[in-house]
Amino acid sequence: MVNVTPFRIDIPDSKIDDIHQRVTRWAPFPAPDTPAPWQYGLSQPSFGRLVAYWRDQYSWRDAERELNAYPHFVADLDGTHIHFMHIQGEAGGRRPLLLTHGWPGSFYEFWQVIGPLAWPSKFGGTPDDAFDLIIPSLPGYGFSGKPPRPLGQRATAHLWDRLMREGLGYTSYLAQGGDWGSLVTGWLGVDWGHAQDKGGCRAIHLNMAGLRPTPLVPQTEAELTWLQTMQAAQQAEGAYFAIQATKPQTLATALMDSPVGTAAWIFEKFHAWSDLRRGDVFSVYSEQQLITNIMIYLVNDAIATSIWYYAALFEEGGGSLPEGRRCETPTGFANFPGEKVYSPPPRSLWDRTYNMTYWRDMAEGGHFAAMEKPDLFVDTVRDWARAAG
Repeated sequence: MVNVTPFRIDIPDSKIDDIHQRVTRWAPFPAPDTPAPWQYGLSQPSFGRLVAYWRDQYSWRDAERELNAYPHFVADLDGTHIHFMHIQGEAGGRRPLLLTHGWPGSFYEFWQVIGPLAWPSKFGGTPDDAFDLIIPSLPGYGFSGKPPRPLGQRATAHLWDRLMREGLGYTSYLAQGGDWGSLVTGWLGVDWGHAQDKGGCRAIHLNMAGLRPTPLVPQTEAELTWLQTMQAAQQAEGAYFAIQATKPQTLATALMDSPVGTAAWIFEKFHAWSDLRRGDVFSVYSEQQLITNIMIYLVNDAIATSIWYYAALFEEGGGSLPEGRRCETPTGFANFPGEKVYSPPPRSLWDRTYNMTYWRDMAEGGHFAAMEKPDLFVDTVRDWARAAG
C-alpha cells in the first residue's frame, strides 16, 4: 500500500530572503558589441533583463499562490517521497494521464496545459477529451524528496507505476514525457505496459526520442546521417551532459552556492533548446515563467540532486534496451521542429525501438513543448489519446 497525503507549498520567509539577498553578483561578460551575444553561453542583455526582473519585480509568494491553485500531494514510494499534482477534471477518474518533465524543467512545464487537458469543454474541446492529470516531480527534483544516491529513469518508471496503481488506484493509464520524461515514459512502456500484464501503462506519447535499440548500428544511409548529426550536436552542445553525468557533485557545489549561477545554468538551456525562429527567448517565455521554474530548484535546494539524475543514467546502463527487445506498448510521437540537440531518428530506427502507432509533425515548438507551445501540445496529446482508444 502506498501512502498518499495532501501537500501545500509553503516556503519559509527566511529561505526566500536568503535567495533574494544573493541575487546580486555575476561573472564578467565579453564586450557588449560582440556580434553573437550568446556565443560564449549567456547573453549579457538577456540575462541582465531576467535578473533585474527577478531582483526588482518578482514575488515568490505570488508564484506560490498560483502553484497552490491545484491540489498537490506526496507519496512514500520505497522510502522516496514523491511530490505530484493530481487534477481530476471532467474525466472524473476514467482517463488518467501521467505527465513527466525533464531537466532543467519541472512540473511547472505543464502549467499552461492543465486547464485544457483537464477541462477541455472550457477551452474549445469536448468532455470526451478530458483527462485526470498526474504530474509528479522526478526524484530529487522540485518538491520530491532527495534520494540518498542517484536514482535513474528505469527505477523512476517503477515508482511511477506504483504511484498510479497502488497509490491512486488506476488499473491502467496513459503516459507522456519529454527530455528525461521520454526515458521514464519509455521504460513505463517497456516494463509496465499492457504487453506484460493486463493493467499498467496502456499507451505512451513522447516529444523526444529517449530509448535506443541494442546494438545501435545504422542500417540505412538516413540512420547513419542522423547518428552523425547527433554526434555533432553533442560535440557542440553536450558539455553540460558530460559534466552532469561524470562529475555532478563538483558542479552541484558551485551551483548550490549561487542562485544567480543556478539561474544562468538553467536559462542558457531554455535559450539554446527552444524554437526561437520567430523571436528571442522572451517572446516564448515570460520572465515570470522562467524565474518560477528556476525558483522551484532553489527553494528546495534541488539543483544538486537534479543533476545526479545524469550519473544515474549510466549507473542503470544507459537508455539502451536489452538486445533484441523493443517497447511493445503503443507509442505516439510529436515531432517539434525546434528540437535542436535531440533530433528524432529516422522512422526505421523508431520502429526498431518502439511499437509506433502515431506520428505527428508539428508546425513549431522545441524541446520544452508543453511550455513553449501549449496549444499545439494539447492538440497532439488529445489527438494521440483518441487514436489510442
